Amino acid sequence: MVKFSRYFPLFIMLVPGLIYLLINNYLPMFGLVIAFKDINYAKGIFASDWIGFKNFEYLFKTKDAFIITRNTILYNGGFIILHTVIAIGVAIMLNEIKNKLMKSFYQSVILLPFLISMVIVSYLGFAFLSVDIGYLNKTLLPMLGLEEIQWYFEAKFWPYILTFIHIWKSVGFFCVIYLAAIIGIDKEFYEASTLDGASKMQQIWYITIPSIMPVIIMMTLLAIGRIFYSDFGLFYQVPMNSGAIYDTTNVIDTYVYRGLMQLGDIGMSAAAGLYQSIVGFVLVLISNYIVRRKNKENALF
Repeated sequence: MVKFSRYFPLFIMLVPGLIYLLINNYLPMFGLVIAFKDINYAKGIFASDWIGFKNFEYLFKTKDAFIITRNTILYNGGFIILHTVIAIGVAIMLNEIKNKLMKSFYQSVILLPFLISMVIVSYLGFAFLSVDIGYLNKTLLPMLGLEEIQWYFEAKFWPYILTFIHIWKSVGFFCVIYLAAIIGIDKEFYEASTLDGASKMQQIWYITIPSIMPVIIMMTLLAIGRIFYSDFGLFYQVPMNSGAIYDTTNVIDTYVYRGLMQLGDIGMSAAAGLYQSIVGFVLVLISNYIVRRKNKENALF
């Protein structure tokens, strides 16, 4: 009781966060029943007819099921690898900058794209890729003696375009996390290695990377848990919902959204969300188990 009264102000500060977590994350879980019902708004959610797993058939029996699953996994898998490598590399370079003013400036510049709305990013992309007014078609390609490209009708370019935009926009967030971990490394390790004649690359490989490995593993596991989720704005807004490039831009989230808008089937949408959550949860458990077998200290639980 003495301990509770001592920390009572801290519990009071915790209440708003817990209320938000309850309302935003736990109360909506009652809506999972929608995934197994044929929703009739006149009857209400709980009185609607129970149809079992028929809502899931929309995802698994459609001819596009393989394409959207393949795109979702491959894009997110590539994003995880590139995020990790590029963000760590940039964080290490930022840590080597000694001028505090320039260091703060570069951190702000790198983080700025993460704070920009994806809608704005889509129009920035349009300013470069537009057939009529785009910078690439009207300025850069003519300078190189190349013909104009119908970017929004050429599917082969979009895996590279989407990957570039996603990395440009979000790598700053991961960079800040890894930079904070690097700053926390004891400087005595580097001083001792310098006395032993270690090069800068050897210090990075044998001191920096192992020291931030718990953070790398944690971020990777969290990303794996969302490997079946996609950045809706990236795959819907940036390609301007162009039907000609669906084969390379269509993922589970955009496919379900289009199906919901066309069919108005809320049960199918709920089934897709439940499917993504279950797969992500299982992948986190498997990944954490593998990490735990290698090193218990680096596992999430």
